[in-house]
Amino acid sequence: MARVPLLQLTDISLTFGGDPVFDGLSLVAQPGDRVALVGRNGSGKSTLMKVMAGLVEPDRGEVIAGPGVSVGYMEQDPDLSGFATLGDFAAHLLEPSEMYRVERAGEGLKFDPARPVETASGGERRRAALARLMAGEPDLMLLDEPTNHLDIEAIAWLENELKQSRQGYIIISHDRAFLRALTRATLWIDRGVVRRQEKGFGDFETWRDAVWEEEDTQRHKLNRRIKAEARWAVEGISARRKRNMGRVRALQDLRAERAAQITRQGTAAMALDPATKSGKKVIEATGITKSFGDRTILRPFSLTVQRGDRIALVGPNGVGKTTLLNMLIGREAPDEGEVKLGTGLSVALFDQGRDALDPDMTLWDSLTGDPDMRVSGKADQIMVRGAPKHVVGYLKEFLFDEAQARAPVRALSGGEKARLLLAKLMARPGNMLVLDEPTNDLDVETLDLLQDILGSYDGTVLLVSHDRDFLDRVAATTIAMEGDGRATVYAGGWSDYISQRRTIRSRPQAAPEKTATPAAEKPQAAATKGLSFTQKHRLEALPAEIERLEAEIAKLEELLGDPDLFEQNPVKFGKATDALVERHAKLDAATEEWLMLEEKAAG
Repeated sequence: MARVPLLQLTDISLTFGGDPVFDGLSLVAQPGDRVALVGRNGSGKSTLMKVMAGLVEPDRGEVIAGPGVSVGYMEQDPDLSGFATLGDFAAHLLEPSEMYRVERAGEGLKFDPARPVETASGGERRRAALARLMAGEPDLMLLDEPTNHLDIEAIAWLENELKQSRQGYIIISHDRAFLRALTRATLWIDRGVVRRQEKGFGDFETWRDAVWEEEDTQRHKLNRRIKAEARWAVEGISARRKRNMGRVRALQDLRAERAAQITRQGTAAMALDPATKSGKKVIEATGITKSFGDRTILRPFSLTVQRGDRIALVGPNGVGKTTLLNMLIGREAPDEGEVKLGTGLSVALFDQGRDALDPDMTLWDSLTGDPDMRVSGKADQIMVRGAPKHVVGYLKEFLFDEAQARAPVRALSGGEKARLLLAKLMARPGNMLVLDEPTNDLDVETLDLLQDILGSYDGTVLLVSHDRDFLDRVAATTIAMEGDGRATVYAGGWSDYISQRRTIRSRPQAAPEKTATPAAEKPQAAATKGLSFTQKHRLEALPAEIERLEAEIAKLEELLGDPDLFEQNPVKFGKATDALVERHAKLDAATEEWLMLEEKAAG
């Protein structure tokens, strides 16, 4: 028996500002669908969702929901006017007996249902909108960037809920790991055409590249035909008094076909210039702590950051990642301990709150009004990495068209705002990048480019992110902040951190023995008799530090084991070799320090 569709779009056409967003679009959402909706920023993903939800009326075509089917939409900027608290908004239209769903979602998504709407942050409002959708249990859920403003724990909760759900859903998200885990089909919007593949997001990039390769092949064949026909038209004049007008018209048709083809949107012309190099030691933090009232944000923590390090901070929202980041770069003072910044340091900051963007300013004024980018006497030029460049030309490099230059920042989509902020960041030279949630709203292609740029960047990167795939691709070291002021350093990205933590927690706790620990065994925390408070703390911390150094050494040795590395990437080979020597020296010093403190404690 054929299934009744949840939602059917037939021959949908929609035009904004003279340009068609969709023309003749038809698609069907079936019960149990698990669909990723992907496409470049500005391709119409959110608009298509709003058409599905009935919030945008198409110029032509029909949107028909199945009999008795409910469709729920989670929008990026929910309107909470008329509601006193976030819980009131989330529980709208629910029966009293169904209120537990809001409380459960509030716990999983980490927002307080009792929070007054007027004091709620943008992230809390979005989480309330997501809770409202989840609690309502519609037959088809339309989720527009649901992981924005969620920490990794909340993302894991949402991921698990959606895996167990019987409802159908369509998801727009920049989070590759989230989409790979949840989707079984993919809708791809590309230049007004919507294609569907019955495979999840994990197969999207292979499919996309195959489509584009076939498109390039057909375009090449068309260009060859036009060239051949044009040569016949020119050379045939001398041999014939009358040209074959049918072939001339065919040539005109071929040229019209080529003109009608819409060129694929390129990638943003991002580039980073570290300008002058910083000193080899970028940051040295020793025993730093932080508390707010009775709440401990950071217990004594030490870290040395070397030039070229890629360090990620992970942990739940509110645990203190941004606070630690600000202490490391000197924007906030620790309560105790010391932070020393290296010589010649130039910091470029990407702020998750987009505070560097004034929503009422135009894109033009946002760039020309920046004192660091202003060119004296040139109202239409800005300074980009030490050289003047026309404002519109630079905006085009980040995929903005000329008409957008005079538009207000508030008119931009989330992804466009992120691109504008990256344009401001990348215009000024800097040898240390500080990126606080840089991936929000960026499309797959822009994320790929950003990852490639960071991979070849000669400076140092400190980054906060909840995007697990991005962490795996970029970070070489991860600082996990797990609450109670604990911050632990692990080698590698997100997957490495999870693996190492699982290994540590699975180890059986050895019963205490009176015999001395053999020197060949890996150091463990020992008795601390006769040690000062600082020495006791150091002795307890050294085993984890030694384990981290051993893991980093193993990873570097694996990298240097590639026989083609030196020829293909000599700069990377040199950096890895230097890092390996440095990690071995640190391991020797840490082991020697542990033995000395162990002897002192035992004596």
